[in-house]
Amino acid sequence: MASADLGDMARLLADPAVMRYYPAPKTRDGAAAWIAWNENNYAELGYGLWIVETLDGAFVGDCGLTWQAVNGIPRLEVGYHVQTAFQGRGFATEAAAACRDFARRHTRSPDLVAITHPQNRASQRVAEKIGMRRIDDDLGGGSVRIVFGMTLNISAEPLSR
Repeated sequence: MASADLGDMARLLADPAVMRYYPAPKTRDGAAAWIAWNENNYAELGYGLWIVETLDGAFVGDCGLTWQAVNGIPRLEVGYHVQTAFQGRGFATEAAAACRDFARRHTRSPDLVAITHPQNRASQRVAEKIGMRRIDDDLGGGSVRIVFGMTLNISAEPLSR
């Protein structure tokens, strides 16, 4: 994800259907900040959210690994957003599984979580399909979020930068 992706990311993060379970869709400036946050994650951690595309290069959404607080404890999370036109076609599951595999090989995290809105059954199904199960409720941030998770079999290799 880079500044050149701003148009695609701004459309994705401004879509009320995609952002249904967020407090509000993001503005173009919010999308630019989202990209900057990920660029910072790449520089500091070697990973973040990445652009998801079809084999022919069509923009699908984003998916990747970020650190999020779960009940005040930092946890490695896999997150994903998919354009409505591509939802229900396995893109989030395929991308999330690739991120899970990356986390196993290239992070030192003992586990991986997916934080979901209680009503976001589609996101919960993605988490289940990649091997997660419901492990907790997160009570931070003013609303309850359902946390799915799994233990990672760590064989971490140093990240090449």
